[in-house]
Amino acid sequence: MNRVPPRPGAPSRPGLMKLLMLILLPLWLLIGQPAQAQTGAKGFDHTRTGFILSGVHASERCESCHINGVFKGTPRDCTTCHSSGGRQSRGNTVKSSNHLPTTAPCETCHSTQSFSGARFSHAGVARGTCMTCHNGRTAPGKSVNHIVTAASCDSCHRSSAWLPAAGFDHAGVTAGTCTSCHNGARATGRSAVHVPNTAVSGIGNASCDSCHKSGFKSWLPARVHSSFSVIAQCATCHTGRFAPAVGKPATPIHATATTCENCHKSTASWTAGTRVDHSTFTAATNCASCHNGSTATGKTPIHIPTGTASCVACHTTTGWVPSSWNHSQVLVTGQCASCHNGSMASGKSAGHIVTTASCDTCHKSTTSWTAGTRVDHSTFNVATNCASCHNGSTATGKTATHIPTGTANCIACHTTSGWVPSSWNHSQVIVTGQCASCHNGSLASGKSAGHVATTASCDSCHRGTTSWASATFAHSAANAVGTGTCDSCHNNVGAKGKPATHVPVSSGVAKCDSCHRSQTSFAAAVTMNHSVVTTTTCKTCHSGAYVSQGTVGALTKPGNHIPEGIQLLNGSTLDCNACHTGTAVWTSVRMNHNNSLGNGAGWCKACHQSGTAFLGNMEKKSLTHERSSPLPTDCSQSGCHRPLGNKGAAYSKWD
Repeated sequence: MNRVPPRPGAPSRPGLMKLLMLILLPLWLLIGQPAQAQTGAKGFDHTRTGFILSGVHASERCESCHINGVFKGTPRDCTTCHSSGGRQSRGNTVKSSNHLPTTAPCETCHSTQSFSGARFSHAGVARGTCMTCHNGRTAPGKSVNHIVTAASCDSCHRSSAWLPAAGFDHAGVTAGTCTSCHNGARATGRSAVHVPNTAVSGIGNASCDSCHKSGFKSWLPARVHSSFSVIAQCATCHTGRFAPAVGKPATPIHATATTCENCHKSTASWTAGTRVDHSTFTAATNCASCHNGSTATGKTPIHIPTGTASCVACHTTTGWVPSSWNHSQVLVTGQCASCHNGSMASGKSAGHIVTTASCDTCHKSTTSWTAGTRVDHSTFNVATNCASCHNGSTATGKTATHIPTGTANCIACHTTSGWVPSSWNHSQVIVTGQCASCHNGSLASGKSAGHVATTASCDSCHRGTTSWASATFAHSAANAVGTGTCDSCHNNVGAKGKPATHVPVSSGVAKCDSCHRSQTSFAAAVTMNHSVVTTTTCKTCHSGAYVSQGTVGALTKPGNHIPEGIQLLNGSTLDCNACHTGTAVWTSVRMNHNNSLGNGAGWCKACHQSGTAFLGNMEKKSLTHERSSPLPTDCSQSGCHRPLGNKGAAYSKWD
C-alpha cells in the first residue's frame, strides 16, 4: 500500500497528541478534578470539621463554600457567606438592603432550611417602637383596611402573632359608631345569623353597643332584653335561625301559634316565671297528652298508682304541689301502707314507734299525720317503760330543762292523755329550803318578774305544793320588812297594793302601816291616821266615794244631816271641820252658823221649823209660838231673836 506523504508544515501524530492534551488539561482541571473531589466526598464525615451539614447545606456542592478547592480555613459563620461583597458570598443569598437593622447572628432568626419563615425574637424591643420595622418595607405593616388608629402596634397585637389582636382600647370610641370599624372588613361585623335588630318595634336600627356592653372585651355576653323593653314580637328573633336566640322546641305544647310571651314572663330565662295558661283547658282535658315526661313534666316513677284518673283529680293547674289526694275514693282502712311506704308516698319516719299496726290505728286524719293522731296507750301498763318510745327521736321525750327525775318513770307525773297538765308529787321530795333547785324558771316555774324581793326559800311563804297562791309572807325583820316600807312590795306588782277605792293618800308621805296595824289582813286593826292627810279637806274622802270598804272606809254624811250647804252663808265652801273638831267621833259638836243672818238662803226656819227631822237636837219652833204678822217672817227678822254668831263666839239664844 502506498503511503501518502505528509503535507509540508503539518504536525506529526505525536505532536498532535501533545496539542490535544494541552487543550484538554484546563478543562480537566475545571471539570474533571472537582468531579473527582465530589465523588470522593461521599465517604467523608463532615461533622469532624465542626460544621454540620444541615438543611440546604447538605445538598450544596462542596465548591460552593470551598473556593478553588481550598478546604482548610473555610469560614463557619453565616455572615461571611451571606453578606454581600464577601469572597465567600458569590452565588449565595445575602442579607437584603431592607433587612431589619440588627447585629444578631443570622441563626438567631433564620434556620438552615430556608431564609423565609424567620422567627424574630422581640425580647428587648422597646414598647411603642413596632413601626420602626413594621412599616411595610422592612417588615409587614398595617394593611390597607386596618382600623384607623395612631396607637402603637403593641397596644393590640402581640409579638407572638398578629392575630388574634386583642386589647384595643375602646375608651375613646363614641357610642353608636361601632360599625365604622366593625363592618366585616376592618373588624368583625355582624354574622349572617345575627338577630334582626331593626325588625323589633321600639328598637330601631340599634348600634352594636346597645347590646354588647361588657366593657368591649368581647362580643359576648350580649343582652338585648336588658337594653330594650321587649314585651312582644319574641318570635321575630326566637325562630331558631338567629343564634344564640333559640326557637320553640318540637313539642306538642309549642305546636300552636301562641306567642312566646303568653307563657314566658321573663326575658332572662325561659323557665323563670313561665306559666302555661291552663284557662282554656277543662276537666275533660287529658293532662297526660302534655304532661308525659317529655313535652312537660309527667308522673315520677314512684307516683301513686292512679289507674285512668286524670292529673286534675289531685293536682291543680297552678302547681304540682300541694296536691290533694282524695282518700274518700279509696278504701284505706288497714291499707294505708300500700301507698304510704316511703316511695310512693311518705311512710313511717326512721324514728317512728316500732309497731306493726296499720297507720289508721293512730292516725285519724287523711289530711295530716299529726292532726288527730293519738297513740292507743291502753295496751301499756304502769310498768311500761315510757322512755323506750318517749326518747326524743321515736316520740317526744324530756326537754333539756326537764326536772331531774332519776329513775322515775314518766307515768309518775304525766298521763297518757297528754304531757300537760302534769302533777308533780312533792311528797316524794324533801323540798324544805330546796324549792329553787327546780323552781328556777327553767326546770320549773320560778319567781315572777314582780315577785317580792327576797332571798328566803320558797317554802318560807308558800306552804302548799299544789298552788303558789296559798302563800303567807312573814313580815319580819329577817325578810327586810321595816316600818314605812310596805309599799316597796304592796304596789300591785310585787304584792297586793291599794285598791282604786282606797282613800286618797300620798304613798310618798303616808305609809301603809300608818293606818294598817295588822300584817295578816288589810281590814283588821285599821285606824285612820288623820295626821297624814292634814293638807286634804275632809270632804275629799268623806264624800261618799270611799264607802265600799265598810267600817274601814271613809264615812259620808247621813241623809238627815243639816243642809249646811244651802242654808248657811257660804255653806257650800264649809268643810266638815267647821263643826266637827275631832277625828275620833262625829258626835258632840256645836253648830257653826257662819254668821248667817237668815232671810233667803239662810233662813233659820229651814232647820228650826216645827216638824223638821234633821240630825241633832236644835230647838224647834213651839206650837204656842206667836204668829208673826202680817207676813211670814224668818226668826232673825222677827225682832225677837238675835242674829246668829260664829263658832267660838257666844251663841245667841232664842230669848
